Amino acid sequence: MKTIHVVAALIFRTTPEGIRQLFATQRGYGEFKDGWEFPGGKVEPGESPQEALKREIREELATEIEVGDYIDTIEYDYPSFHLSMDCYACTVVSGKLELLEHENAAWLSKETLRTVSWLPADLSILDKVEKLL
Repeated sequence: MKTIHVVAALIFRTTPEGIRQLFATQRGYGEFKDGWEFPGGKVEPGESPQEALKREIREELATEIEVGDYIDTIEYDYPSFHLSMDCYACTVVSGKLELLEHENAAWLSKETLRTVSWLPADLSILDKVEKLL
C-alpha cells in the first residue's frame, strides 16, 4: 500500500475572553470533500515538515504561521493508501486565514471540538488535542 506523508497545522488561538480555540477546515474537493480536517498537506522532497507546513498554509490560507511543538504522528490506513501525518502546534503570524481551497472553516473550543464531521485520521488525534484546549 502506498504511503502518503503529510503535515497538519493545529492552529491555536486564545480569545480576549480567555477561551482557547483550534482552527479546523472543511475540504472543498477530492475524495474526502466535505470532511473536516486540520489544514496542511504533502511534504515535498527535500522539505522539512516545518517548511512544508509553512508553504501549505501560505498556499491554502494565504497566512504565515509559526510552527511550534510537535504534537504527534498519526498513522492511518485509508482504503487506497496509508497516511502518515505529522501534527504540529502552530500560531498565526500574519494573514487572515483566507479559504483558498476549503469550503468552510471554524474556530473550535473544547466544547465544540466534536461537533464537526472529522476525517478518520484527524479524528484519531482529538483526545490529545482536547488536552491542549
